[in-house]
Amino acid sequence: PLVAGRLPLLTDENIPGPLIDGLRTRGWDVLRVVDALGQRSVDEVVFLHAAEAGRVLVSTDSDCLTIARQWLEANRAFRLIYWHQGRHQRGPVAPFIDAFEALTQKGGAFAAGIEYLTLDR
Repeated sequence: PLVAGRLPLLTDENIPGPLIDGLRTRGWDVLRVVDALGQRSVDEVVFLHAAEAGRVLVSTDSDCLTIARQWLEANRAFRLIYWHQGRHQRGPVAPFIDAFEALTQKGGAFAAGIEYLTLDR
């Protein structure tokens, strides 16, 4: 069952399935880009879809980070959780989910549109 108070997520194509499954197991509303827009969707379209649907875009794609910075300059509203694609690619899923939950519950989350996911290790 979905947990109240959790922000709905839109995960781009490079987010691993086990992480998506783990988030869903913990009650997150997760929509995959491939399910919403198909494979190889254009990043700008993905951003627009997430913003219009009120979903937090979850990405490890540096192109998405570039678009996020452009949207910030243009004063366009969006929410992005980002971490570098090469970091933390292997390993247990639970620390990622714990980091998601801590990130979205902190005061002032998404005040600047972009939140960087980090794992305490």
